[in-house]
Amino acid sequence: QVQLVESGGGLVQAGGSLRLSCAASGLTFWNYAMGWFRQAPGKEREFVAAISLSGGGSYYADSVKGRFTISRDNAKSTVYLQMNSLKPEDTAVYYCAARRGRYVSGAAMDYWGKGTLVTVSS
Repeated sequence: QVQLVESGGGLVQAGGSLRLSCAASGLTFWNYAMGWFRQAPGKEREFVAAISLSGGGSYYADSVKGRFTISRDNAKSTVYLQMNSLKPEDTAVYYCAARRGRYVSGAAMDYWGKGTLVTVSS
């Protein structure tokens, strides 16, 4: 049974930082591209960042480029999202997702976590 468990969300002031983690189990982690998505209240879920199998390639939404950094530790089956210079518009539930094989922009993800809430106060 595949599980993706996010952690690290919380309340932070604008300009602050948070680091999200997503621990994966039940899959061969290094065979999966990993991504972070988010859904703000009343809005559709949107792509935030993704990382290739080895971690050598990373991809970002324009809205977070330069502020967020995705990384992975294949030995720990964990993917991270370092979020700096947070803005109130970053407030959302953040979801971790996995896709078998290489990352393909816009392609469906195979597995999803349940999400962790990030709230940025102004």
